Amino acid sequence: MSHSSYTRMWVQAHGALEDLLVDEHPPTAPRPLKDRLQVFQGLATFYLKYLQIFRSLEAVYDQIVHPQKRRMVRHVLDGVMGRILELKNEMVELEFSEFHYFDDVLQDLKLTPEDLEVPIPQYFVRERMRVLRDREKMLAHVMAKGGHIEQVEQEVSVQTMCLEEAVRVLQVCERARQGRLRHRFMMEIRQAEEEGSQAKSQTPISTLDPDQAATRIQKVWRGYSQRKRTRRERLEEMVFLGMVPPEQQQQRPSVAQLKAQQVETTRRLVQEENEAEYQRALVSIKESVRAVDGPDLRETLQEQIRQWFIECRDATGKFPDFPNAEDGGSTAIFAQKTPDQVAAELAAKEEEKEKKRKDNINKDKKGGKDRKDQKKDKKGKSKQKKGGREDGEEEEKGWKMPPSNFLPTVVEGNKMYKDVWQGRDETQNFLQRFDAQLVREEKRLEVEEEVRVQVDELMRQEVKNLKLAVDREKGKKQKKGKKGGKKKNKKGKKGSKKKKKKEKDLTADRTLESLYEELVLEGFLIRPLNIKLSEYIGEFSFLGTTLRQADIEPMPSLSDVRQLIALYGILPLGSQSVHQKAPLMKTLLLAGPGGVGKRMLVHALCTETGANLFNLSPRNLSGKYPGKSCLQYLLHMVFKVARQLQPSVIWIGDAEKTFYKKVPKLEKEMEPKRLKKDLVKVLKSVKPEDRVLVVGTSRRPFDADLKPFCKVYRKIILIPRPDYASRLVLWRELLCGGGARLTPSLDLSSLAKVTDGYTQGHILQAVRQVLTPRRLAQQTTRPLTAEEFIPPLARQDPVYKEEEEAFKMWYGKTPLGKKRARAAKAIEEEGESGKDKDKRGSGKKTGKEEKNKKKNK
Repeated sequence: MSHSSYTRMWVQAHGALEDLLVDEHPPTAPRPLKDRLQVFQGLATFYLKYLQIFRSLEAVYDQIVHPQKRRMVRHVLDGVMGRILELKNEMVELEFSEFHYFDDVLQDLKLTPEDLEVPIPQYFVRERMRVLRDREKMLAHVMAKGGHIEQVEQEVSVQTMCLEEAVRVLQVCERARQGRLRHRFMMEIRQAEEEGSQAKSQTPISTLDPDQAATRIQKVWRGYSQRKRTRRERLEEMVFLGMVPPEQQQQRPSVAQLKAQQVETTRRLVQEENEAEYQRALVSIKESVRAVDGPDLRETLQEQIRQWFIECRDATGKFPDFPNAEDGGSTAIFAQKTPDQVAAELAAKEEEKEKKRKDNINKDKKGGKDRKDQKKDKKGKSKQKKGGREDGEEEEKGWKMPPSNFLPTVVEGNKMYKDVWQGRDETQNFLQRFDAQLVREEKRLEVEEEVRVQVDELMRQEVKNLKLAVDREKGKKQKKGKKGGKKKNKKGKKGSKKKKKKEKDLTADRTLESLYEELVLEGFLIRPLNIKLSEYIGEFSFLGTTLRQADIEPMPSLSDVRQLIALYGILPLGSQSVHQKAPLMKTLLLAGPGGVGKRMLVHALCTETGANLFNLSPRNLSGKYPGKSCLQYLLHMVFKVARQLQPSVIWIGDAEKTFYKKVPKLEKEMEPKRLKKDLVKVLKSVKPEDRVLVVGTSRRPFDADLKPFCKVYRKIILIPRPDYASRLVLWRELLCGGGARLTPSLDLSSLAKVTDGYTQGHILQAVRQVLTPRRLAQQTTRPLTAEEFIPPLARQDPVYKEEEEAFKMWYGKTPLGKKRARAAKAIEEEGESGKDKDKRGSGKKTGKEEKNKKKNK
């Protein structure tokens, strides 16, 4: 695509965003909504529309090459990402469920399930590529230094054997080779003998008429060619209907796709060149503005301030006090106000300060009586407030959209786009380089601010000298005021002592490199696998909304799990601005049976964001850093390195073992509950600016003590076994990735149906066992069939319904599950009470009707 295409996409995204902002900020304040379904429909519509804008802006930011436009797009992109997270949080609080289904909303907006996928911005990793490469080199160097690579080589190296054993192996191989040659030789002799006997036994064939012979040949050939054509047409029809997957040759990228990929890479190179040129221009243009316009700005500012001094002197009869740097300095003077107004404002501020001082002194003198009276008044006020709320309950009932932290950012970005770029003519800027005029305007403001600060210091001293020269008494009063100010500072210093003490740094004498090396050598900092989130294969659930309308809670699909990982993990970890303002999430738990891909999702989380991966699993902790003090030192070291090299993911495998109700005898030596107390304390130190996420994985969460377990892991994602649609896609992708040829003889639908209850791990293991190099080489003569995958599957235990029900029961006991159960119960009670009212109302009506009939008689 060209520059104009991406510019057009940018314009369309802002047009859709402007329409959406009108709905977000209606001209009249909307009334509170009472219908929960209507509220959810509105939130879902906003969510999907923001998601489409997010996808467009991400593509524009990834491919547009103009450096100033990219900054504008990035500003709006971060705001849209944060708004999506806020809407998701609102839907969770409304529905009391992490999983939501948008079938009907997608149909209304004429969207497909693919539009529901959360895009992952590529700049999360691409803009930090140099840092990630340096970190990878450092990790490889430390691992090589610790001998980890040598251990791997020893495992792969050939085992040594004695001379007699080697001779025996060679003899076996030679005898086998001779046997194969003898077998081939005897086969050739037998075939020659059979051909000779057949030639002797053949009787002379009677000669046919040439027309009859030609007719027979044509009949055989036409039958063969027609059967071949029919088979090909049937296969094409099945591929067109989607009942048979296309051949692998058709799945290879075409010439046009390869060309498009090449264009994308070249555009990214142009981005880097334009960005480097823009950074150089920022320095050079600022220096030129400072050299050319700096002296003029200084002179004009001084003249304006002096003129203001004279006007204030003429109007008030005295020189004004120059505003402090905290009040803005000379900016308060140039705020389009007259000298009288500025002087009145400064005087009013001083009066307010004096009033506050007097009020504080009077409060201290009054004592305990006033405090008691205040308590009584507060109680009375609280009663009045409660009464007021009870009176106006009917008006205030309902749901209102809470205030947003990201909407101001989106509105500001949209306004900047309108003011600067919407009507700008870029037809002559073919190479999409920076606009020097815009840079000059920005740098002029910066230089003006720098010059203003310097001029304020000079003019503040000049006013002081003028006051001393005109009236010395005023100068003495100012000195007294300064002494008072010093006393204030002393008070402030005393108050500062009451602040909380900072936590002690247990590793203050160590460098970050030494801590990093120790964690790598001890096995706590590991290299994540290169896995993309898109490799976690799963299909959309098409019956979610229908089942919920029938009061049946559906099991989430793998597509829903993939979306939650992107929303709760990847987006906050990838963007600092989003993580600071979005609902804070410190921990995340992935619960589900073995083989559903929990560990894969952890590695995908690190790959998509370029995060470090720390392993604090109980099995990895056993025998390391014994004792309470050593464990605290380890946690301090892990979280310190995680903050310094953020984003970071701290993985705790088998998270339920840390919160065991009763430790099994076989695991007592491992001490799995070591982290239970210290983990809660360390998590309190994680702040919004720290992009650190603790991810726990559990295959048996019901073995843990629920209350402390849920206190640590606030967000819980239940990962189920794959449904039929996901299994069908999974079989197809795994077979194609393993090199299999999908022919009509391989019934994937039957395989997906038979493997109900099996997880992704079971299916992957069966595929690996069947698709050996020898079996792949035999595909031309012996195509793959579904029966070949049954034996390896039969040797594995599937996920039974009892285990799935155990997960459902456990999730229903979590805080969010309890809230959802209460909400469902309340809805049922409301429905029953409504029916009772209708019955009573109908009974009253019948009684009235009977009375009226009697009167009429």
